[in-house]
Amino acid sequence: MRTRIHKISRYAPSIFQGKFDFSSARRGASLSVAHPWEHMGLRLLGAALVVIFCGYLYFVSASILNVIARKEALTQVSVIQGSIGGLEQNYFELTKAISPQSGPALGLSPITHQAYVYRPGNVGAATIVRNEI
Repeated sequence: MRTRIHKISRYAPSIFQGKFDFSSARRGASLSVAHPWEHMGLRLLGAALVVIFCGYLYFVSASILNVIARKEALTQVSVIQGSIGGLEQNYFELTKAISPQSGPALGLSPITHQAYVYRPGNVGAATIVRNEI
């Protein structure tokens, strides 16, 4: 059997293939040796990850607590509006007993000059948006 010897130039890498440059390993940079700042960089990345995770937890819990506080405020507003309705009803019942003839008995006198105050806009109007989340 005769073996055929091929030319070595046929198996040489092409210029389009990449290559690793291991000549810098003699100067101190190698893939098998850890970089001096590698441990510090790993610690900084770990600390940044912990800070980001804590910030995420803070903002999620803050938004949940704000939703809960808003629902409690809405229930308090409805309770207060109900009590205002009762107070208005009581006020209207009491004002039926007061007339202009009973004013001097209460120490009131007739008004000679009237001045009115006008406020543009809705000062006491609060709109509540539903399902804002």
